Amino acid sequence: MVLLVFDECHYYLDYGNYCYTEYDYKNMSRTSFTILRVGLAITFLWIGLLILRDPASWTGFISPWVEPYLIGTPTQVMFGTGVLDIIVGAWLLVNYKTWIPASLAAFHLFVVIIVSGINSITVRDIGLFTGALALAFDSFPEKY
Repeated sequence: MVLLVFDECHYYLDYGNYCYTEYDYKNMSRTSFTILRVGLAITFLWIGLLILRDPASWTGFISPWVEPYLIGTPTQVMFGTGVLDIIVGAWLLVNYKTWIPASLAAFHLFVVIIVSGINSITVRDIGLFTGALALAFDSFPEKY
């Protein structure tokens, strides 16, 4: 578990004191990048597990105007959301092609904000959204 959480050079090429990845961290320090990545991973894993424990109780966060557009029942949608959250959280924890799960997280949080509206609960999602967006931009490979 320690190897997954801390950004060691166990799967990078180590040249001296610097570890080169398939992309280089652009703006964030390695410590900031790791703290943000692991924090978002834990948040997504935790919320995913909470949703999977009782998806029906989370359906109240879906605005009534969205329900006609859902594919499946609100409980099924929340179950799928829980699965997506766990996948994103685990992928962020592994730190492989981080820009993909960070982009999925940012998109997912954007949809949550739109679907739930901005209120006293979802205002936290704005901070998570901007953190995921920063992580996605910072880890996006330069070749694209």
